[in-house]
Amino acid sequence: MPYELYKVLHIIGVVSVWGGLSAAVLHAVNGGTKQTNPNHKLIAMTHGVGMFLILLGGFGMLARLGMTDGIPGWIWLKLTIWLVVGALLMVPLRVPKLAKPMWFALPIIAGLATYIAMTKPF
Repeated sequence: MPYELYKVLHIIGVVSVWGGLSAAVLHAVNGGTKQTNPNHKLIAMTHGVGMFLILLGGFGMLARLGMTDGIPGWIWLKLTIWLVVGALLMVPLRVPKLAKPMWFALPIIAGLATYIAMTKPF
């Protein structure tokens, strides 16, 4: 598959993950719970599929760039962010008081991941 297709898959994954996280956070900010959210399964599926697409697209791009002999430090940092973002879906449902700070943290996390991808600091 071409590099551009992996990049599109990666971006679709990011948009899906952030859409799911934003929906869960907004529901919690408005006082909702998992039990009162009729779309919690849709949100979880969107988040999960997005997480998979991020990983598929990211490693596909690495393979197309010829980075097969080792994983550079910036990729380890991106994988750490990926793991954290994967776990973030549970936070607004389990600790609703953190939903509002998450609303502001999500763009910062996205910006950090983008900065790392663009500058490849390590």
